[in-house]
Amino acid sequence: MIGRIIGALVGREIDRRDGSGGAKGAVIGYAAAGALRRLGPLGLILGGGYVAKKAYDRRKAKRPTARS
Repeated sequence: MIGRIIGALVGREIDRRDGSGGAKGAVIGYAAAGALRRLGPLGLILGGGYVAKKAYDRRKAKRPTARS
């Protein structure tokens, strides 16, 4: 179940990067979930790390910069 959730999040991130929306992210997310399951715990770590990095970068980009 966790692998499917991470696969969906990976698909969403890929779809956001593409910018056009549609089924591309869903298909890639479905394929990513299958690949993550085959890799076992390492796949969950890699997929979760990818999603966490993208979320961190997005949050960092939204943060206002400090003025000196």
